[in-house]
Amino acid sequence: MLPGMNRATTADRPLLITGGRVFDGTPAASRPDHDVLIEGGRVAAIARTGTLDPPDARRIDAAGCWVVPGFLDTHTHYDAEMAIQPGLAESVRHGVTTAVVGSCSVSFVASDPEDCSDMFTRVEAVPRDIVLPMLRRLKAWDRPQGWRDWIDRHPIGPNIATFLGHSDIRCKAMGLARSVTAGERPSADEQAQMESLLEEALDCGFLGLSGMTNPWDKLDGDREWSKSLPSFYSKRRERKRLEGILRRRNAIHQTAPNLVTRYNIIGMALASGGWFRRPLRTTIITMMDLKADRYVFRLTSALAWITNTLLRGDFRWQSPPVPFDLFYDGMDSILFEEFPTGEAIRHLAKDPAARKRLLGDAEYREAFRKELHKTLAPKVWHRDLGDAEILDCPDPSLIGKSFTEVARERGADPIDTFLDLMIEFDTNLRWHTCLANHRPAVLQRIQSHPGTLMSFADSGAHLRNMAFYNFPLRMLKRVRDAERAGAPYMTIEQAVHRLTGELADWFGLDAGHLAEGRRADVAVIDPARLDGRVEEMRLARFGESIDYQRLVNGGDAVRTVLIGGAPVVEDGAVTDRLGRQRTGTFLEARR
Repeated sequence: MLPGMNRATTADRPLLITGGRVFDGTPAASRPDHDVLIEGGRVAAIARTGTLDPPDARRIDAAGCWVVPGFLDTHTHYDAEMAIQPGLAESVRHGVTTAVVGSCSVSFVASDPEDCSDMFTRVEAVPRDIVLPMLRRLKAWDRPQGWRDWIDRHPIGPNIATFLGHSDIRCKAMGLARSVTAGERPSADEQAQMESLLEEALDCGFLGLSGMTNPWDKLDGDREWSKSLPSFYSKRRERKRLEGILRRRNAIHQTAPNLVTRYNIIGMALASGGWFRRPLRTTIITMMDLKADRYVFRLTSALAWITNTLLRGDFRWQSPPVPFDLFYDGMDSILFEEFPTGEAIRHLAKDPAARKRLLGDAEYREAFRKELHKTLAPKVWHRDLGDAEILDCPDPSLIGKSFTEVARERGADPIDTFLDLMIEFDTNLRWHTCLANHRPAVLQRIQSHPGTLMSFADSGAHLRNMAFYNFPLRMLKRVRDAERAGAPYMTIEQAVHRLTGELADWFGLDAGHLAEGRRADVAVIDPARLDGRVEEMRLARFGESIDYQRLVNGGDAVRTVLIGGAPVVEDGAVTDRLGRQRTGTFLEARR
């Protein structure tokens, strides 16, 4: 516990953060040796240390620390975890005080529990046996207003904002089977129902509509297993009508391009354009420096400039501001969905014996080999088996080696070795590779790019595959380290702005700023602790009552977190209040 800090502190008592370097969430110069007074859940005053002395205030000693607005994580899939463990502790303990849910066309708003589960659990790699029982127990609503009523009662830890999912409302209007049948189109009544649900969501303060056009994202469950998400099957006429509502109401369209063909990104850019009309606020995943395709960064950068400058659009890429490390259990990863032989293995996830037979089939192996060796095909995974380290395996002699190294020791082909190991160990073989953002100089350009939003973490999804919950701290560390090395590429103030105020302002949320009268969502960071520990990742139990291991981030640089003035992290430890008392609020979009 920080000196002078009382665990009984509540948002009802004045609280004084003393002696810190205060950042206001804009690029303006920070203010060293300043105090922040918080009353009634809001910032009452910011002044030089010693000039504020309320007699009844609790005190937090922030000497040597950075006092910043709470961070925003604007691309999460916390829809399920928020219901089960509403504190969202893994993000909050790293300074995140606002999270956006309902991304990538999937929300828990309109469709029935089983439909919501089937659209969510496979693509987001969250166990169905956790999500479906939760939805059946809790979900008593089928409209945006019902979801809003529920979230307004729920003991959420951070503030929550949301998109309405296109797959969610398409499934609600057409039924799951028709919504994922190629060639099926919504009737006039079904289109009207989708539009009505979107209008209602915007009336309830939703940010806008999230979509998905990438075919990798597949359904779970026993009914439409391995079909793509409903949003993928929509056609231009259907989407254009929904986009018209978003444009008219200055709401946001969040989506993803088809990563197999990629060309539909041109239509998304044109839809954002503002010649003779209001621009459609559009945010798309994602700008990265891919190992598999080093031209992607240049192309995405050029597209952002063309759309925002020549087409007068309002277009932003969502970008992870850190190296994109991915962890696999066998072939259990969405990235195997990007080529046919990988899809075939993923399709057999429920039949391990059939999967093993297929992996051993000579014709399958030859097809797998050809697909891994394709050089011109668009891809996200680099498919270099020499750039893949085995982390855990029943055979300890393999740990720490790449698949290529194991093959060399065995005098075998790397691809045959990879498939042999999958047959032998299946998901008991855990391995890692870095997909993107591996070149520091290019990553700096991404972090500084005006066409990006520094927030793509997929928090709450891909629980064993990746962990970017602390991406703001990792970006701040890189900026601070470059400054120390005498090669700065942005100021600490600019970095804080990119992670707080810039995001809040673009999304239209009452967050991201530390100023008098604003919500007291605050993180106190010890910069001396922005060290190698923030780059570490480990497996940890998902929750007290759930026997499941997920990947989490290391480090303890965040000393204190306040949400609405209530301390939810003290001396680096999550308090009992988080997730038990409602500290966050639903943030309505300001348009």
